[in-house]
Amino acid sequence: MGARILSADSMLVYKGMDIGTAKPPRGEIEEFGMGGVDIVTPAEEFSSGAWLRSAAQWISQVPADVPVVIVGGTGLYFSALLRGLDRRWEKPPPRYPVIKIDRAVVRERIRRRLDDMFMAGLEAEKSRLREEYPVWSRTSSLAIGYRDGDDRERIFIRTCQLAKRQDTWFRHQASAIYVEPTVESVRECWRNNGPWEVRFLV
Repeated sequence: MGARILSADSMLVYKGMDIGTAKPPRGEIEEFGMGGVDIVTPAEEFSSGAWLRSAAQWISQVPADVPVVIVGGTGLYFSALLRGLDRRWEKPPPRYPVIKIDRAVVRERIRRRLDDMFMAGLEAEKSRLREEYPVWSRTSSLAIGYRDGDDRERIFIRTCQLAKRQDTWFRHQASAIYVEPTVESVRECWRNNGPWEVRFLV
């Protein structure tokens, strides 16, 4: 589609928090000109307003004729983008695509991803970051997998709970266009519904 990608994930903004956030590989980030990643350190506070300002600055560097695909699971970021900060919906919430995956499949994928994270060195990454940044910000401290006492089972449970909250948020805060998790379905949705015109309300 010739598009760039903007991450609306509240944990991908942190430098060094790569394994536990399932951050895409550096080569993939560069290939798709991905924005919204590696913006601040775990010691720095970050908010939806900070993301909105950073996203607006990033997108100002994208040519006007290049579409941007915004992906992620932080509903507050989508809300800030679509209606601005601290504003009520002035019209019905917009419709936008949500990948539809059965919750049992989601749980199994979380379990497999968790295995991959530990194999890739999640514990070592956590120790290195704690040594480099002894004091973390309030927002980065919320990251699943990086808290003291976050063992494998606790991370699994918290991630499943997060996935459920994300699904609930999109059901109630927007008019979701549910899309099957296939390349063909995503492309068809793009042809039929997108791209949308979005103005950054900073």
